[in-house]
Amino acid sequence: MRFDPAQLAALEAVLRLGSFASAAAELSVTPSAVSQRIRALEDRTGTPLVIRTTPAEATALGARLARHAREQALLDAALADELRQSRAAARVRIVLNADTLDTWALPALAATDLLFEIVVEDESISADRLRRGEVSAAVTTQKTPVQGCAVTALGAMRYRATCAPDFHARHFAGGVDAETLARAPMLDFSGHDRHQRAWMRDLTGKALAPPAHLLPSTHGFITAARLGLGWGLNPAPLVEDEIAAGNLVDMRPELPFDVPLYWQVRSLVAPALRPLSRAITRAARQSLVQEKQKPLTQP
Repeated sequence: MRFDPAQLAALEAVLRLGSFASAAAELSVTPSAVSQRIRALEDRTGTPLVIRTTPAEATALGARLARHAREQALLDAALADELRQSRAAARVRIVLNADTLDTWALPALAATDLLFEIVVEDESISADRLRRGEVSAAVTTQKTPVQGCAVTALGAMRYRATCAPDFHARHFAGGVDAETLARAPMLDFSGHDRHQRAWMRDLTGKALAPPAHLLPSTHGFITAARLGLGWGLNPAPLVEDEIAAGNLVDMRPELPFDVPLYWQVRSLVAPALRPLSRAITRAARQSLVQEKQKPLTQP
């Protein structure tokens, strides 16, 4: 079954932007024209594609067709490049975890001519977005390729367990062990963030559940640690200067926590995204730990 590209573009824009009016503005048509295109597409498929709420949401088939529209646009852009034809910038939807986004990935994205829709998700579950077909590529901790994807090892993000000097004196004067870690307030990035708990288990051999602050911000994590709100694992590149200046204490310098990362790309669009994959791989290998990696501990 072949679909009208203008109708697919209208559907993708509505679902990405959340409204018919926003889609109309991006496509330089009227909201009525957008509505007509989507209704024509729904008539063609015989089923609703958009749940007309605020923001607009996709039905299962609507999401599938929107993905088809994004992937077709990438393939068309790649073909235009091969033919040396001018084209509009192609858009790609990818998943990055916050620490990757705030440390090494942005220069890689800037080295391409793509438009990005970045979904920020914990790297331990980002593969689920690929599996559901919501994105075209992802940084993940999953080594095994998601079905229909190609995978490349990037290296390991190194973390350091850090806290403020006063916090360390108050909570860890007797040492950083199971007893003190069970009581000291901990910073937790999200309900999916398992790094702190895995690090504690590596250190103590126990599954500890200390009191925790929920704080979904990479730089906020560092600021909160520096202010004495709690302790947490922070990306080594972002805290090395803070540790050297005495603003943060490396709680166990001999025990960093390395998280292996992988770049997974949907095979259908992998050729079109080859320049992005090369840029991601190059940036990762300059910034991440490339020596033998300690496996990510699972809870």
